[in-house]
Amino acid sequence: MKITVIGGTGLIGSQLVSTLRAAGHEVVPASLSSGVDLLTGAGLDEALAGADTVVNVSNSPTFDEASLEFFRTTMDNLLAAGERAGVGHQVILSIVGVDRVPQLDYYRAKTLQEEILKQGPTPYSIVRATQFFEFMDAVLSWTADENTVRLPSTPVQPMAAADVVAALAAAATGAPLGGTVDVAGPDVFALDELGRLTLSARQDPRTVVTDERAGLFAAVEGDVLTGGPGARLAPTSYKDWLGAKR
Repeated sequence: MKITVIGGTGLIGSQLVSTLRAAGHEVVPASLSSGVDLLTGAGLDEALAGADTVVNVSNSPTFDEASLEFFRTTMDNLLAAGERAGVGHQVILSIVGVDRVPQLDYYRAKTLQEEILKQGPTPYSIVRATQFFEFMDAVLSWTADENTVRLPSTPVQPMAAADVVAALAAAATGAPLGGTVDVAGPDVFALDELGRLTLSARQDPRTVVTDERAGLFAAVEGDVLTGGPGARLAPTSYKDWLGAKR
């Protein structure tokens, strides 16, 4: 197959390009660095020429209200270019529980992205993943000082980026789902517990303080960020991943 990966130089995109190429597919990584601008549409026609499938793992540069316009504009541009190119399958990466947290601007923006795809002209698949292991450093940094990290006890079920890539590769090379698949890590943690586990593994002396109002995920109630009974569970555990990073 010929597959174009939008956002093909980022954390997920670069691994997806390598995985698909290793499986024998012709892959075009598309990003600003390759002359493709999703916001203006520049370079899209060239990047999508002859593509059977497009996988969109691009991301908004901000997580605030401006992300709504980013996803609206980029999806409109991508779907229009895909229709011109005769693309038969559009795949996007989204977030587990994204439509259940309307109080977060970024989650509303990703929900909008999904809705535009569903209403578009092309058969589609949506892969919803839980939070990546690789983002834990950022989560810790949001509410940290020299001595403490404040985190809520929000339940999370994180997964390795490599397992996200595997799920995307399967979706990209399969028939369009016309719907959504949820993928999640094998274990559920309270976020504050996950923070303590991370700091301990890294011999970081800071203390995790449970604070239900701290950070982005304080706004999330219940088990919204966990995969739920219908999710496909990825094989890599957080503890194994942490051990491999030492």
